[in-house]
Amino acid sequence: MPALWAPHLQALRRHAALIDLVRRVARLALDPQHLGFAGYHGDVLESYEAMLDARCDALASICVHAGEETNEWRALATPIVLASAFSFDDGGHAAAAFRGDNDAYIYGRWGNPTVEALEAKVAALENAQAACATASGMAAVSGALLSICEAGSHIVAPRSMYGESARLLRERLPKLGIETTFIDEPSPESYAKAATAKTRVFYIESPSNPMLAVADVTGIVAAARAHKALTVADNTFATPFCQTPLDRGVDLVIHSMTKALGGHGDAIGGVMAGSEERVAVARDTVVKGFGGVMAPLTAYLVARGMVTFALRQRRACSTAAKLARALVAHPSVAKVHHPSLLESAGLGRGLHAYGSILSFEVRGGRDAARRVLERVRVITHAVSLGDARSLITHPATTTHASMPADARARANITGGLLRLSVGLESSVDLERDLLNALAHEGD
Repeated sequence: MPALWAPHLQALRRHAALIDLVRRVARLALDPQHLGFAGYHGDVLESYEAMLDARCDALASICVHAGEETNEWRALATPIVLASAFSFDDGGHAAAAFRGDNDAYIYGRWGNPTVEALEAKVAALENAQAACATASGMAAVSGALLSICEAGSHIVAPRSMYGESARLLRERLPKLGIETTFIDEPSPESYAKAATAKTRVFYIESPSNPMLAVADVTGIVAAARAHKALTVADNTFATPFCQTPLDRGVDLVIHSMTKALGGHGDAIGGVMAGSEERVAVARDTVVKGFGGVMAPLTAYLVARGMVTFALRQRRACSTAAKLARALVAHPSVAKVHHPSLLESAGLGRGLHAYGSILSFEVRGGRDAARRVLERVRVITHAVSLGDARSLITHPATTTHASMPADARARANITGGLLRLSVGLESSVDLERDLLNALAHEGD
């Protein structure tokens, strides 16, 4: 292990025992296949509720206790350590810290106890050896890719994905000599067909933003290994509640913790999780090298939000499935995109739950979608997702506006498409709000 990584591995050793413990607990999560639940059709909501209860129970203790290491003050809440630098006992102590021979903190960009507590919590939820928090979700995306790729490298990615991630691949990385091939269908065969001798990464976003397509992650991992490429998966939409990609062989998982992990719309941050070695390289690239550092106060806010993560996701996932079924039956809705619907067969592809985000296409196109946005009252018209509040947005003119029109068309992001992130409000109130907003579109 190169010496420059040594300070980053100090954080991993501090929490290794705790992460190992909670990882064993996490594996108790029930496999949906063992519950005999192969699809969503007919009156199966009761079975789905039981699955959500099981998943919530599997993660609840991890959410509360992971990373909550006893501190010298025995404070129940993780202390917020705002120091930018830390003192040493003597010259030998300092030199040993820089060699990685002790666990001393050095400098805030290299490690912070508040941030490390959050990283331990995320690592436990993702069944990862280690995690590295970043200043934003895009810092995690760019850092993960730049820790693997260099000038001359090639990436394969789905066309339907978060707009800013797509822009990174389409506009920014080519300036560094890194090219990307976008595929219309994120199947293992499509990834393999697009791969070249220079391919370093198969990039996965599943379910996809905003179309909620569920990829065959296990198959894509196998295809990547056959081409000697690594896999990077954006797990923001699914969250660890719905899937843990590392368990399916993915090399590095990334999140925007601004979304469901933080869950309260008051903190911006990202995270990368995976093996100790892979995370150490990514940390050296994005945090130490590019300065994408998460502030301790932000780490505290996200970690505090994560205490209730399993409970929040359990409720939001339940409501989202109910709303998806209600929208399917509405005459003003042309199509609903949510893994709970039969054609998605989401649980057959490793999902523990269907997720709290859905999208739907309003008949009448962009003007009809605009009218729906203007009529909602309980649901908030805003970008972002995973909030305690339900949020609705028009991807074609907001989150995916930076995509060229032809790319949006090929990704099936139409003018009538609306994306809904389901929050914690009453499912009855949310359904009534949507139905009222859609009430006159069929006239």
